[in-house]
Amino acid sequence: MKLTCEKHVLQSAVAVSARAAASKSPIPTLEGILLEAGESLRVTGYDLKKGIYTNIEAEVTQPGSIVLDAKLFGEMVRRMPDGMISIDCDEQNMTTVKCGKTEFSFMGMDSEEYPELPSVDGLKTYEIEQGILKSMINQSIFAVSDNDARPVYTGSMFEIENGVLTLVSVDGYRLALRREKIEGPEEHNEFIVPGAALVDLERISATDSEEKIKISVGGNHVSFTVGDTVIVSRRLEGDFLNYRKALPENFKFTVKVNRSEMLRAVDRVVLIVDEKTKNPVRLCFNEGFIDCLCKTPIGKAEDVCFCEGNGEGMEIGFNGKYLMDALKAAPAEEIYVCLNTNSSPCVFLPADESDKFKFMILPIRLRA
Repeated sequence: MKLTCEKHVLQSAVAVSARAAASKSPIPTLEGILLEAGESLRVTGYDLKKGIYTNIEAEVTQPGSIVLDAKLFGEMVRRMPDGMISIDCDEQNMTTVKCGKTEFSFMGMDSEEYPELPSVDGLKTYEIEQGILKSMINQSIFAVSDNDARPVYTGSMFEIENGVLTLVSVDGYRLALRREKIEGPEEHNEFIVPGAALVDLERISATDSEEKIKISVGGNHVSFTVGDTVIVSRRLEGDFLNYRKALPENFKFTVKVNRSEMLRAVDRVVLIVDEKTKNPVRLCFNEGFIDCLCKTPIGKAEDVCFCEGNGEGMEIGFNGKYLMDALKAAPAEEIYVCLNTNSSPCVFLPADESDKFKFMILPIRLRA
């Protein structure tokens, strides 16, 4: 295999694909990335759960393929001087990488030992703008569970019906829901995508791009095509929480707050939260204002956030981090804080009464 390509293009492709390479594996090739040179250069990373490949322009003088250690090759390319990089692999997999006067020679791995990426049969295909899906993931990923005891909650559920995508994440203590329009079949479809794949998708998607992401849903896998890059991920199987039943519909108290003002108040009082004891933030909902209070072995912090409405003095406790995560993610400046009792879930809704997001947090029982 012999080819030349531009350094920054190759560096970007290697960095993206290496996200899917295994950090440690009994199969050595999974710790590498696969380079396949034909009409262009395809760079692939795959850890048997998730695969990422991207195609870039290259001048190929001798087609072929090789597997190179992802970490070593990535650092090698990153430290190369700017310019055109040449890659030359012989029949014994000895690989030479050159750019200007800089040259590395090292052993690659046989590409025939690299596992084949699963094909997505594409039973259903959808399209949505990059910027929209990126924001949906960014504003709901905080509620994805990191507990492998219940694998189904380590991902987000995609529910599609009547041209609307509902993205739901839940970890047992909080729930995040985002809704946007999507193009594709209108009949009901739902599937669960691992959070790790969504993090990679969010990172490679452009914030302001109107270019569409193509979502192909197969029986066992789902793929996301972003320009010349494709993420292939297995689907998570299991019974996901029925979010419609979990979210309360009626509330005894509803107060309107400025999201940024409430976030700043909570951020100030959690400053004294001890990591070992993790004392709750106490919110007391009064007429026109919310008292934010936190007591820990370090000391006491108190602040006030103004609101519209009256909570009649109800006091409720929250994990400070969970509360701040939801406030940071909420895609609106004016939000409703909806409550029933100090032991029932608290729900954040957009004050414009749209249904674009719903965030739910379970409270912490307070001691007298």
